[in-house]
Amino acid sequence: MVTMEAGMKPITTGDGEAVAARAGRGLAAGWPLASLSFSMLLSSLGTSIANVALPTLAEAFTASFQAVQWIVLAYLLAVTALIVGAGRLGDIVGRRRLLLAGLALFSAASALCGVAPALWLLLVARTVQGAGAAIMMALTMVLVSETVAKDRTGSAMGLLGTMSAIGTALGPSLGGILIAALGWRAIFLLNLPLGVLAFLLAHRSLPPDRRESTRGRGRFDVVGMLLLALTLAAYALAMTIGRGHFGPLNATLLLAAGVAAGLFARAEARAASPLVRLAMFRHPALRAGLAMSALVTTVMMATLVVGPFYLARALGLDAGRVGIVMSAGPLVAALAGVPAGRAVDRLGAARMTAVGLLAIAAGCVGLSTMPAGIGIAGYVGPLVIVTAGYALFQAANNTAVMADIRPDERGVMSGMLNLSRNLGLVTGAAVMGAVFAIAAAASDITTARPEAVAAGMQVTFAVAGLLIVVALAIGVRGRALAARLSVGPG
Repeated sequence: MVTMEAGMKPITTGDGEAVAARAGRGLAAGWPLASLSFSMLLSSLGTSIANVALPTLAEAFTASFQAVQWIVLAYLLAVTALIVGAGRLGDIVGRRRLLLAGLALFSAASALCGVAPALWLLLVARTVQGAGAAIMMALTMVLVSETVAKDRTGSAMGLLGTMSAIGTALGPSLGGILIAALGWRAIFLLNLPLGVLAFLLAHRSLPPDRRESTRGRGRFDVVGMLLLALTLAAYALAMTIGRGHFGPLNATLLLAAGVAAGLFARAEARAASPLVRLAMFRHPALRAGLAMSALVTTVMMATLVVGPFYLARALGLDAGRVGIVMSAGPLVAALAGVPAGRAVDRLGAARMTAVGLLAIAAGCVGLSTMPAGIGIAGYVGPLVIVTAGYALFQAANNTAVMADIRPDERGVMSGMLNLSRNLGLVTGAAVMGAVFAIAAAASDITTARPEAVAAGMQVTFAVAGLLIVVALAIGVRGRALAARLSVGPG
């Protein structure tokens, strides 16, 4: 199978017209791909830029650590609950039309975030912003196949992944600079002109939606969407209320989340056009890949939630330097993406999945054992190892999960990978944040002593390392079961 890009193939005399045609398609797809890349950048920037502002926002609104956590959680919850349904809704109403609506919603919500006078209004605006981001994330992946030639789809998908990583890397440093220079409102108001620019670029460059009959497409699974949102909201509430103390209300919310999850599974099994096709979970390697993705992103979110408080409280850095230090890890992930993909192609997805997980575990051990006295280097060194391992794991795990999926099911599986990733992010923000608060032995992290914050960070990443060991065990078991099935009857 030829994997070289069109522009790198040997050109013979008889290939002139084909080369010209490919060049024309490449030029024609350039602006649409740029608009889709810009949309992906904005949605990932919306996730990472708010994390560095949590200590500042806690002080600005006189709020606790658990309260300002919801500035991150509200966005992630909206993305998680809606990202699977956004792709389906795009099939029904038109992908270009819905992407433009998502960009408009994201921009308007960003403006509301920037002028919010109270924490509750900021949380509402962040939820709406997350809804817009869910549409942007889901539809950019789908629209690539409609605007880019098949022989360049892989490169285009890689570009979207790189833009997502750049947005994650840029968020902390850009946020820190803006907070230091203009205040916290600037991190949200920045998205307004950028969102408008992305809207205009997409409106001008993306091809019109095809006027196809909607007959046979099925109906939108509203019940499934509502039950999924209820499950996630109840779960996240159970993990955050009570300031790290588990009480009757937490147990009630966890029970509600379990009941809602059961109802969701039942509804999806009966739905003609479900958001999630439960039959796909029968394959052990697929189950393992999705479970590992959720566990690994749980650990990665811990670096974004715990990191700002450790750097600000334990190391005494200001907002600008906190942002710069935090950007080191995601920047490594962005730079490592292409080499990681090449390593997977050469050495195999299964082997590189294990290597990536081992690297993450090693970085977590470093973060859990490095004393605060070493300073910034003691944090950045292990963080670089964690994020390089994450880039390798993502490339390998996504390749393994998508390898044996039928073409007509790849969209569903892409949605499932996004869902597992975002479930991990919600868990990381909620559960690992709770672990951090409990380990620091402080009712409010924003007023905890530096040594308590340092101790809390070390315990949190010791727990994170154990989660990666669990992920490794799941991967080994999943591959063993898959191999057993492959040699069985049929």
